[in-house]
Amino acid sequence: MANDFIYSQPVKIIFGEGRIRGLGGILKEAGISRCMLLCDRFLRGRAEELAAEIPEICGVFSDIEENPQIKGVNEAAFLTRSYGAEAVAAMGGGSTMDTAKFAAAIACESDNALPYFRGEKRFPAKRLTVIAIPTTAGTGSEVTQVSVTSCGKEKKTINDPVFMPGMALIDPELTYSVPKRTTMNTGLDALAHALEGYWSRGHQPISDLMAKEAVKLVLGNLENAWRNGEDKEARRNMSMAALLGGLSFAMPKTAGCHACSYPLSEDYHLPHGEACAFTLSAFVRINSDERLGALAKEAGLSGTEELAERIDELKEMAGLRTRLSDLPDPDIDKLSRDCAAHPLMRNNPVEMNVESLREMFETLK
Repeated sequence: MANDFIYSQPVKIIFGEGRIRGLGGILKEAGISRCMLLCDRFLRGRAEELAAEIPEICGVFSDIEENPQIKGVNEAAFLTRSYGAEAVAAMGGGSTMDTAKFAAAIACESDNALPYFRGEKRFPAKRLTVIAIPTTAGTGSEVTQVSVTSCGKEKKTINDPVFMPGMALIDPELTYSVPKRTTMNTGLDALAHALEGYWSRGHQPISDLMAKEAVKLVLGNLENAWRNGEDKEARRNMSMAALLGGLSFAMPKTAGCHACSYPLSEDYHLPHGEACAFTLSAFVRINSDERLGALAKEAGLSGTEELAERIDELKEMAGLRTRLSDLPDPDIDKLSRDCAAHPLMRNNPVEMNVESLREMFETLK
């Protein structure tokens, strides 16, 4: 039957302002006596303060690149093993959570991630618990079994149950200091997650409900969060939108925008959120149908065209790259081939091939 579905979400979600101050109690309650803390580089000072306050934190690692590399996973796994950690907490954006997930999955057995990255070895049966603590409102990585990791220029999205965090601690206060451009990049990433989860070929009723609420929250709060980072209501709503966006695509998976984001990031060095946003309005128009139109109207818009226009307005407002002419020496043919070849493109409701993608990119010149 069309409405038959399976839904599963094993992550314990802890949400609210100031929740980070209860991290020690959360670790104690979970019976965790030694926890490795991974964080973004600019959060190193805050992480060291937490380590001084919370005896269960046995070490801090912050040498994580924006597009995380296998080298960082190896170092994190080595330190985690060396400290005898029972769990890994990840405080930061998607890169930190992706690194932590991978390191926690192999640390009990190895500190060499390469064979797992290449698919030469299966992930160990035993893994460490991950406590995901997002400091941006966008990736949704705190509730997904995905790790996006690179080895040199090769970037992979590995989807495996071993990467599912045990807990997600979401404290909107951690997002108050996020810079304006990052606020917009990550917010549009959350919008892409929700829209792609909604129109993915694998969408289902429970995911649809969360996707619709996430879309409403992003459209109603992202501009305010971008204009005033200390707008507590907007920041809280964006944290909720990012969480719901992650939940909405966790099972259906993303589609065309994310398929295109990987070549855009690899070849033209666009940050992940900006890369997803680059084609988002184009895919709204491509995937426009009665169902998407109804969602746009629920969000207070006249239809899918106004939704696409609103996405373009947000990108332009923040000075994000919106045209191929904004990229260095764009190669439409290669870009179209690479996007068509990505497995996520198969989730798009409208079948896309090299030629149709080339036509789409021609409209973005």
